[in-house]
Amino acid sequence: MADAVILKQGRDKPFEQGHPWIFSGAIQQIPDVDNGEIVDVRSHAGHWLGRGYLNRRSQIQVRLLSWKQDEAINADFWRRRLATAVENRAGLVDFAQTDAVRLVNGENDFLPGLVVDRFGDYLVLQSGTLGIDLRKEQIADMLLSLTGCRGIVERSEFSLRREEGLAEASGLLAGELPEDMVTVRELGLRFQVDLLRGQKTGFYIDQRVNRARVATYSQGARVLNAFAYTGAFGIHALAAGADQIVNVDSSVEALKVGEENLRLNGFDPDEQESIVADVFEILRDWWEVENERFDVIVLDPPKFANNKRQVDGALRGYKDINLLALRLLKPGGILATFSCSGLVEADLFQKVVFGAAVDARREVQILEWLRQSPDHPVAITFPEGAYLKGLICRVGA
Repeated sequence: MADAVILKQGRDKPFEQGHPWIFSGAIQQIPDVDNGEIVDVRSHAGHWLGRGYLNRRSQIQVRLLSWKQDEAINADFWRRRLATAVENRAGLVDFAQTDAVRLVNGENDFLPGLVVDRFGDYLVLQSGTLGIDLRKEQIADMLLSLTGCRGIVERSEFSLRREEGLAEASGLLAGELPEDMVTVRELGLRFQVDLLRGQKTGFYIDQRVNRARVATYSQGARVLNAFAYTGAFGIHALAAGADQIVNVDSSVEALKVGEENLRLNGFDPDEQESIVADVFEILRDWWEVENERFDVIVLDPPKFANNKRQVDGALRGYKDINLLALRLLKPGGILATFSCSGLVEADLFQKVVFGAAVDARREVQILEWLRQSPDHPVAITFPEGAYLKGLICRVGA
């Protein structure tokens, strides 16, 4: 058993059941192989459990790829897994209406550490682990072959890579770069995406279905789109008959792209107002000084908690922003509120909104529970994959 990772006694059950992460505290022995290499994993008693890649520098020291002892991790394996992920999207998205799609969703597509989004004729790849980083050029070539896309841009720029002993990486990975921003379709609407400089992979594909749901409550409404980024929630609301959109974001560049998206979809510029501001500060000013009111408010903030130490602060932030929004809604108004912090589970997020409603002294009814779009599936063995949660609420007196 010297060629395998050996677990401590009594630590094998989660991995027998298919969870892909093996933390350092569960491991008794590691074989003499390089970080990033493929290793077998065995129980303390010697029972074979799975096969994955190793990184001693990470707190998650093994990420499992296969639970089949006769399945080799080779080029055929990677191509097969990628092909399955791509094929599985065929029934989830109407590609005539939408060409911004997540093709690979990490552990949830049984490819830990790998995220791939498609934007028209281009792909954006994020490599979050050493095991993927060592193989990303090979994976990129396979993806070009499987999709027929023109190029792959890497956007591996997040804190997880530091925990893996990796520096941030971005730029052309394979094929060719787009000459400018890429125009994509989402449910018949059009949006410009900056693959090289936009947030995350350039566009928040995970909110596609939610944007359409929130839009159904927006006819005739004055809508506040907070943390607006490039304005997608607002564009969907205008398409559904909203009277006015107020986009608020701290990024001048993102709001400029949002204004281009407005024109791209043929809307009157007077239907939208863009405000560069800190959302917390401007909502507080509106409540305390200017007496602003809205029919619909969308709160789609960035991740507030990247680790367990940040959870308490994140909960305070979520309560504060929801309290302010509840105060700014007209009676009968709609609050669409989201959290993309995976460490804040859906029931806890709902309790935070409940606390905000109590403090705001508003009557609140939950109309819909929301999650990420179906091209962001969640493996049943990996509940951590259910990171995005949202509520659509009606707010009374």
